[in-house]
Amino acid sequence: MQYRYPLALVALLATGAAHAADPACSIDVEGQPGKKFAPNHIVVPATCKDFTVRLIHTGKNSKEKAGHNWVLTKTEDIDAVMVDGIKAGAAHDFLAPGDGRILAKTPMLGGGETATVTFPVSRLAAGQSYTFYCSFPAHAQHMRGTLALQP
Repeated sequence: MQYRYPLALVALLATGAAHAADPACSIDVEGQPGKKFAPNHIVVPATCKDFTVRLIHTGKNSKEKAGHNWVLTKTEDIDAVMVDGIKAGAAHDFLAPGDGRILAKTPMLGGGETATVTFPVSRLAAGQSYTFYCSFPAHAQHMRGTLALQP
């Protein structure tokens, strides 16, 4: 028996599969000892519907001792997000619950752990400056990178 599907459904499924498999719409980021991200600059293609970041904590310490996470904000918001996050404490991964200035985040990880976050590219605007950082208190000032939407 042969099935016939509406052409619009076939096109929609093909488009979704192309986006899901597109390596340009995802990146691996290492949270490294020495309070560093690699890479420390990410370019998101405007053609992506969603963008995925997989954070890999390459260190050995526990999340309580030297955790890493990946948090994305507008650059202009980062200082206020950090201050409010410190007040929220370790129970909330040093991020204020429900903070709308946080565009994407992973949980806090210990050494050897990984986590993934996927966010809609529609949250980004061309020409806007974005910063990603680790919200662990001893890391937040130094462990940062930039993100840009590719026009």
